[in-house]
Amino acid sequence: MLKAFGLEFKEIKLSLFTDPFYQKISELSPAAKVPVLVDGEIRVWDSLAICEYINETYLKGEGWPSAAADRALARAVVCEMHSGYTALRNEMPMNCRALRLIELSDEAKQDVFKIDELWQQLILQYQQDGDWLFGRFTIADVYFAPVVLRFVTYGVELSEPSQQYMKKMRSLPALQEWIDDALQETEIVPEDEAGVAR
Repeated sequence: MLKAFGLEFKEIKLSLFTDPFYQKISELSPAAKVPVLVDGEIRVWDSLAICEYINETYLKGEGWPSAAADRALARAVVCEMHSGYTALRNEMPMNCRALRLIELSDEAKQDVFKIDELWQQLILQYQQDGDWLFGRFTIADVYFAPVVLRFVTYGVELSEPSQQYMKKMRSLPALQEWIDDALQETEIVPEDEAGVAR
């Protein structure tokens, strides 16, 4: 979100599941989990709380659609992504450096189907305003960026509108930079090596 909206920040990279990780993250966040945002004396953990804080503090509300009804729908969509689709999350770990083959459970397939349907619905509803889920780029697109990368990693087949949305997302400079940075890393997290190489 910070990169996509052109905000300057300093990123602290930590090696997951190591003693230094747990030590450092415990100093920054009472939840002892990533992500955590440090802004002066303010500590904000949980990705949605971070997005809301950034939106209110630095974006003057531009992170959400301008109309109240559209904001409500966008927040519902983001909250569903934030707390749902657990089968997809569990079976398709984030791994944008790899191309993998996996056999999805029926529950994960249903998650994929629901996301594809949701994207198609939003794209159709807001296409007159632009190519993003709500016409212009919003926090909803931020939340689905990791899903796009998961679908690429695992070769998920989607409808044509959803494929076009993924293409649009992958052309976003902030996402390209994210992928480029990931490709420079050599560390492997075994928990994120699902399936077999394709």
